[in-house]
Amino acid sequence: MKKILLLSSFIFFIFSATAQECFMIKTETNYWDASGTYDGYTLFGTRGTSYLIDFEGHVIHTWPIGTNPRFTEAGTLLDAVGGNPSNQNTWEELDWNGNVVWSYTETRSNYHGHHDFEKIYNTKLGDSTFIYIANKDLTSAQCLAAGCDASQTYTNPQMDAIVEVNRQGTVIWEWCFFDHVVQDMYSGLPTYGIIASSPGKINLNIAGNPVKSDWLHCNSLDYNQDLDMIVINSVHGEFYVIDHGNTFVPNLPDSSIARAASSLGDFKYRFGDPAKYNSGNPPSVLTNWDKSTTGNKQIGGAHDIQWIKPGLPGAGNFLVFNNAENLFELTPQSYIFEINPYLNSSGTNTGSFVNPPDAGYNIVSPANSNLMKEKKNISKQVVWIYSSKNNVDFYSTIGGSAQRLPNGNTLVCSMNDGHFFEVYPGDSSIVWEYINPMTRDGLKHVKPDNYPTYNGVFRAYRYTSDHPALTGHDLTPGNTMTGFTPDYFTPGDLTAVKNNSYDQPKKNDMLNQNYPNPFNNNTTIEFNLDESKQVSVVIYDFLGNLVKSLVNKTYSKGNYKLKWDGTNDSGQNVTSGTYFYVLKADNQQISRKMILIK
Repeated sequence: MKKILLLSSFIFFIFSATAQECFMIKTETNYWDASGTYDGYTLFGTRGTSYLIDFEGHVIHTWPIGTNPRFTEAGTLLDAVGGNPSNQNTWEELDWNGNVVWSYTETRSNYHGHHDFEKIYNTKLGDSTFIYIANKDLTSAQCLAAGCDASQTYTNPQMDAIVEVNRQGTVIWEWCFFDHVVQDMYSGLPTYGIIASSPGKINLNIAGNPVKSDWLHCNSLDYNQDLDMIVINSVHGEFYVIDHGNTFVPNLPDSSIARAASSLGDFKYRFGDPAKYNSGNPPSVLTNWDKSTTGNKQIGGAHDIQWIKPGLPGAGNFLVFNNAENLFELTPQSYIFEINPYLNSSGTNTGSFVNPPDAGYNIVSPANSNLMKEKKNISKQVVWIYSSKNNVDFYSTIGGSAQRLPNGNTLVCSMNDGHFFEVYPGDSSIVWEYINPMTRDGLKHVKPDNYPTYNGVFRAYRYTSDHPALTGHDLTPGNTMTGFTPDYFTPGDLTAVKNNSYDQPKKNDMLNQNYPNPFNNNTTIEFNLDESKQVSVVIYDFLGNLVKSLVNKTYSKGNYKLKWDGTNDSGQNVTSGTYFYVLKADNQQISRKMILIK
């Protein structure tokens, strides 16, 4: 959003990257540093449509599906049908023209697909397959027989499974949490064990969280072809690595499922909340009630777990969108974590998974006292963190994604506000920012204050023009989603303080003082151009909120007059007060103050 503050005789232009701290925000592209971004196009789904856009927000192409889309190496668009990431039993692959070239529906009544899926290349099968997350129904009797606390009631219990099907839609492998559980209440059961000594299994009786419907709420998974392993993330603050290669048997589904249910399918690595397996401290409120600690918990409400792909900076490390819910920070905010699971306590890369509690923790102080945060334990396996300096600028309670780009940048999607931004790794500066204009109430050029996910986007991805899904297709930019001409800041706009007398473009482009001033009905704004150029004239209120776009078009050389009648872009009369009008041409801008009296 654009803001203007009056400092004596100076005009101070500042750029805000968030929707949380203001009531109105302009949607679509807000900022672009063309020299810092990684070239390509951004794909996202919203309200049942997938959009491919360029940096300025021009729409390149759309598809008639839009839940959690991504391109495949086969050149198709893969997505779930129905528009709800939390409930999806049918998935489709579409070609460039929107034709369905493959689909799969989970027809088993006791399996409920949700959140994430992926098309992979199964190295042992030598063919592409499809994996997805599904909640698998259990019975109360099954839970009690496994060792769930008998004092609890189990209604519609479920545990997540990972299901793999071949091109023909036949289930060829399956792994389920229920086959990898431990409990320390009933010594006569085969699941009995010491929780802290069983990091490869999940505790059936986690304090305060008995098994229930959608118990773990897993929301993302990823496949590593080189390792032949799968990682799956639970919203409750952990992700788990599963060995696919040593449990899959080609062309023998029953054997594959049996091996996946055996100890071969126990977790190879887990990260996030060691208190869940009695190997660390949980978050807690301190005795004075106005402070809290995150304990040894690292992530909460996290999404989009993934391995950083080969050839990219950080390849082989994990990247996760750490929503940071349930971390009990006094002032919460979201983070992006990069994790090297092979690091030990001395920081040595061992080449094999190291249990995070064994690697230990660094005690990290908040970067600034105004964050109002306590010191916290950060795993020594966390090698990079992104967070906004202002803790209200980046916080998404649900959803979200992060993608490492070849130039080292990271593309982030913050779901709550439909907010995409690309982060430079060096100083974590923002090089591109976009706000999804599609809301529950349709397309909005300006997004009003509203509840979270009003314009939410689950994930966003960046693809280059040579990706198989884009090669050979027309990538000519169309209109923006709203139809408005792109209007965004560039690095030249983000100067610290601009004196109005030095703020004028070179040559003779002049923005005169409006007249009359003060005024009560309408006023005239005059400007002069020494040559033909694209010009925009925009009005802001004293707090920097966009009030009115008077014009945005190409003018020939000459003198021009514009009228403002004291109304906003919706045609409503604005209140008395101080306003600023800004002329922008050739990446230069001039501003002047005017006063409306009614």
